[in-house]
Amino acid sequence: MNNSRIYRAALTGVAAVAAAVIAAAPALAHVTVSGPDASRGGSGVLTFRVPNESPTGSATTRLNVHFPPLSHAETEPTPGWKTAVTRDDNHEVIGITWTAAQGGGIGPGEFEQFSVLADGLPDTDMLVLPATQTYADGTVVDWDQQPADQEPEFPAPALSLAPAGEHSAGDHGDVHATPATAEGEDYDHTARWLAGIAIVLASLGVLGAAAVLTRLRS
Repeated sequence: MNNSRIYRAALTGVAAVAAAVIAAAPALAHVTVSGPDASRGGSGVLTFRVPNESPTGSATTRLNVHFPPLSHAETEPTPGWKTAVTRDDNHEVIGITWTAAQGGGIGPGEFEQFSVLADGLPDTDMLVLPATQTYADGTVVDWDQQPADQEPEFPAPALSLAPAGEHSAGDHGDVHATPATAEGEDYDHTARWLAGIAIVLASLGVLGAAAVLTRLRS
C-alpha cells in the first residue's frame, strides 16, 4: 500500500471515530419522567429529569411538556424557573412550560428536576408525555418519539401506570428517594462515564491518526 492510500485510510478512520462519538452522545442522556405513586385514572407526583447535552455549551432555558387532559395539576417551585400552565376549553391541564430566569438555565454537564402533582391521569398502562427542550442558542429538541422495542433517538418521556390503588413499578428514570433512586443515579453516572471514556478513546484515535498523517506528510 502506498503512502497515498495509507493517508486516505487514516483520514477515513479519523472521520469515522468523530462520527461515532457525535452519534453516540445524544443517546447517553435524554429527558425522562418518573412517578412511583402514579396510578391509572388516579393521581401522582411526576418528576421530569432534564439533562443538558448541548454540543455548543449552551444552557437549557425552557422545557415544555404535553399532557393528556388532567383535571388538576400543581407544580413544585423550582428556584430560578417560572411555570406556565396551559388549559383547554374545558379548563383541563394539557401542558406545562418551565422557563429559566434571565441568565439562568441548566448548564452543560448539569441536570434539573421539575415535579408536578397530577390528578385525573388517564386509565392506561403507559403514559407518554412528549416534551420540547429549548436551549439559549435557539436549538430546539423534540422528545416526542413513541416507545418501541428499540429505543428511538429522541424518545418521549414515558412511565408505566400502576392499577388504581397500587404504586407504579415501571418508571423510566426514577429520581425519588426510593430504591429506584440508586438505579436512576447509577444510570446517569454510567452514561457520563461512558461518554467520557468514548471521548478519551476517540481523542487517542484521532491523535494516533494525526501522528500517522504527520509522518506520511514528512
